[in-house]
Amino acid sequence: MDNMAETPHRSGVYRKTLAGYTAFFPNPLPPEPPVDLNGDLQLLLSEADRALGAINTVASVLPNPDLFVGMFIQKEALLSSQIEGTQSSLVDILGAEEEHEPTVDVGEVVNYVKAMHYGLDRVRKDDFPMSLRLLREIHAMLMTQVRGGKPALTPGEFRTGQNWIGGSNLNNARFIPPPADAMNEALGELEKYLHAEDHVPPLVRCALIHYQFETIHPFNDGNGRMGRLLITFFLVWKKILDEPMLYLSAYLKAHQQEYYDRLMQVRNSGNFEAWVRFFLEGVVTVSDLVVETTRRIQELERSDTERLMEAGVGHSGLLLMRFLLRQPVLRVKDIEKAVGVSYTKANSIVASAEQLGMLKQISRGKRNRKYAYQAYIDILSEGTEMGGIL
Repeated sequence: MDNMAETPHRSGVYRKTLAGYTAFFPNPLPPEPPVDLNGDLQLLLSEADRALGAINTVASVLPNPDLFVGMFIQKEALLSSQIEGTQSSLVDILGAEEEHEPTVDVGEVVNYVKAMHYGLDRVRKDDFPMSLRLLREIHAMLMTQVRGGKPALTPGEFRTGQNWIGGSNLNNARFIPPPADAMNEALGELEKYLHAEDHVPPLVRCALIHYQFETIHPFNDGNGRMGRLLITFFLVWKKILDEPMLYLSAYLKAHQQEYYDRLMQVRNSGNFEAWVRFFLEGVVTVSDLVVETTRRIQELERSDTERLMEAGVGHSGLLLMRFLLRQPVLRVKDIEKAVGVSYTKANSIVASAEQLGMLKQISRGKRNRKYAYQAYIDILSEGTEMGGIL
């Protein structure tokens, strides 16, 4: 890294600090010269715009968009956390109970879901502007201490010291972001760029903003997850995405090494185009997945509703289906409450669904049995297993 010190290019400069290590000092956005969108990159951008438009179309005709949005947010939370090494499954997250303290890994994903909902509410319902203050608020929620986890690292506060990426210290780090004083200056410039009026297409701006946030690395911990949250917040804030259904972390996780390499390539050589191309390819790939997954879930809902009706479950079957799509890991008492029937009747409904192969018992023993709507979970879980699907 030292041999690159003081050789500036489009994205910034590596500079030796007074403390003796070499850190990266990013240039403000947008890059100069601007991102070259000629040729295949322009075609890819058009394809990405069309793909996001397809998600918006699907969201507009869904009878219960909240069901899909909630599930896709949980999927994004799990995938983004898995990129950082969290070891948990979708069933773990869906089965997390408020009355019990979750494991550290599950707790981190639950925090991510809460941070996502909080940020979206601030941007949409409160009409709060995208700002450094909002980023700190979201970070505070994301990093809420989970019992048994590592001590909370200044949630909601920008770092005041030096951090690094990769390696065990500043001497063997893969990348060293700007020192705290330069970091604050870069954050101020990033906030300005969030609100700037320019001719850069929104999806390209989103790619640039994610890159810049990850490069500034302003928090002591949680920067990767915050940077990926920022993608969703920006697209929803700019009304490019009507609902937060784009779980882009599916692509970033499946191509994790390339993800990191493309970000480093911008820092080392100023190649914004390769990063933007990678980002847009991810948008296209995942948008198509979202549309296909939504179609499969709707087909499953139709066919299983019919099966329940044919089994003589009656109106309770409709209520059960709505509940299963919202909470696919459940107990008999949950159905009793959601469907509004006696415990005995709820038990009978579960038995019918079990006979049809819809529900599967996932707990041991006969007390407080826990069930999973397995076919639905299987569709939602694709890509969240180790290795991914892309």
